[in-house]
Amino acid sequence: MAADTMTAKSAQPRLRADALRNRERIVVAAREVIVESGAQTPLDEIARRAGVGNATIYRHFTDRRELIHHVALSVMSGVADQAEVAMAEEADSFSALRRFVHAAADERIGALCLLLSDGLDKEHPDLIAVRDRLSAGVEALMGAAKADGRLRTDIGVGDLMVALNQLTRPLPGSFCVDFDAFVHRHLQLFLDGLQAPARSELPGKSVTLEDLQHRP
Repeated sequence: MAADTMTAKSAQPRLRADALRNRERIVVAAREVIVESGAQTPLDEIARRAGVGNATIYRHFTDRRELIHHVALSVMSGVADQAEVAMAEEADSFSALRRFVHAAADERIGALCLLLSDGLDKEHPDLIAVRDRLSAGVEALMGAAKADGRLRTDIGVGDLMVALNQLTRPLPGSFCVDFDAFVHRHLQLFLDGLQAPARSELPGKSVTLEDLQHRP
């Protein structure tokens, strides 16, 4: 039923420019707040951050679930865009991967695990499509770097995405008030550990993005 509601919404007439701007502001604000405080953040806080009233949120989204659905789509689509741009514009395969990793952090990829664990319909056609596009983009980046002997061969797309989520999401509370100032430094340390030749043997096995989304 929720999927039907979201499909019906997508078929509605195109929004006016001001309404579209408000919708985009809500999605961006929700993405930021979710990274900072989790997916159960009150809608009041999202509205305040977006500079709109609660009624404006409900004019665009039936409920929290639908808002979270669209935030997840926004994050995954933005990260997929960055993978494709990096692949197209960087001649060096590891430089392309490095560019993607830092750009994904700026797209607030740290919100992704929180969003996907918040009761979303992971089999919704829109989410499947953007997940497949994201997975293909990152797989292409990693495959090129592995083929060039630049990236260790014992990691998968899922490994990279989990690490990115963990490294770009602040811990609960406000102790790390300047967290964003450290993100790209820590990502660079992580990238150094990805380069071939591998200096250690990883425990367990590599996973795909699809594997992650189908775990309970």
